[in-house]
Amino acid sequence: MEHILLRARDIPNIHKFDVYKAHGGYDALKAAVKMKPDEVIDEVKASGLRGRGGAGFPTGVKWSFIPKNEPVKYVAVNADESETGTFKDREIMETNPHQLIEGAMICAYAIQATAVYIYLRGEFWDIAHELDKCIAEAQKEGFIGDNVLGTGWDCPMYTHLGAGAYICGEESALLESLEGKLGQPRVRPPFPAQKGGGLYGEATVVNNVETLTNVPWIINNGADKFKAIGTEESAGTKIFCVSGHVQKPGNYELPMGTTFRELLYDHAGGPPDGREFKGILPSGGSGPIVPATDEVLDTPLSYEDMQKIGTILGSASVIVMDDTVDMTWVASKVTKFFKHESCGKCTPCREGTYWLDKVIDRILAGEGKPSDIQLIDNVAKNMAGVTLCALGDFAANPIIHTIKNFPDDFNQHVQPAE
Repeated sequence: MEHILLRARDIPNIHKFDVYKAHGGYDALKAAVKMKPDEVIDEVKASGLRGRGGAGFPTGVKWSFIPKNEPVKYVAVNADESETGTFKDREIMETNPHQLIEGAMICAYAIQATAVYIYLRGEFWDIAHELDKCIAEAQKEGFIGDNVLGTGWDCPMYTHLGAGAYICGEESALLESLEGKLGQPRVRPPFPAQKGGGLYGEATVVNNVETLTNVPWIINNGADKFKAIGTEESAGTKIFCVSGHVQKPGNYELPMGTTFRELLYDHAGGPPDGREFKGILPSGGSGPIVPATDEVLDTPLSYEDMQKIGTILGSASVIVMDDTVDMTWVASKVTKFFKHESCGKCTPCREGTYWLDKVIDRILAGEGKPSDIQLIDNVAKNMAGVTLCALGDFAANPIIHTIKNFPDDFNQHVQPAE
């Protein structure tokens, strides 16, 4: 099938304005502004599109939460892309930027936003400069800015660079950073879609890059065609970022419901010669690790099916490890990442990641005891579900699930109890 998102693989130079326009670019925005805003929301609802940033929340439902009577509303595009092993949004912005811009403007029209902000992680400064050029080209043609396509609706678009903090991928921390404050999660309610909870206190939609890039295709082709791709509860295609011990790492855009086996063997080339898959992180460091059993490999990659095997699809950053890898080392590496990226606002996350790191280091040094494994499991379980954002849960996952699924890897490091 043709790509919906990674269209540069089918159409050379689609990142250029003229090429994008020649292949139907901005036709969806033209069609959308002839519809009522509520009709646009209803079409996206009917498509079954769910958020591609990790949470999988229905996109049209999120848009419908925005109050219609508020004079000031915003769209914030989450281009922070900080999850380990995730590099899909970067490819979209580098190779198909105008489809993102068009999708963001359709969203803005649907909620009657007064401005769009694209929040990029600090390391994406080069992409931000190119996006600025793309925005200027679209604005010159009347697709952005004052009196968009002669509708009387004004909506400028801006890029904003963060400072490379993982926590700013969380929507409320992103909004704090966008306002020039310390990037830390907010207490909710109010939620971003409510007055007082969004950007500068105004109602705001926060959507991921991949999510919004689907929207022009949905408007052009209809909700039913999008819904026909994928599974009943997970419609459309998904970009799977595959890295680790595979022969062909990279981004693969495939229908939702594709199995791990098809993704990792048919597309990513399987494990290195002579090796076997041992463990899979389906959603970077944040999702529970699963063993590469036949049951797991034959599981469809969808939001609903990932739950059945005790993990999450998340942003679909699939990190694969073969049978040479010590999963205690994996737990240590991921814990160090979350310790470094914790914003420190919540005590369980701030203190928990510190102590998890110290005790795992002790275990890896061969100085641990069996009770240390029980200790870190207990600490991790007491971090879950008690923090303002999901980082506390994410930091707990690698400990809880490596111990659960790979106990022998931990046991080989600890000294027998006396």
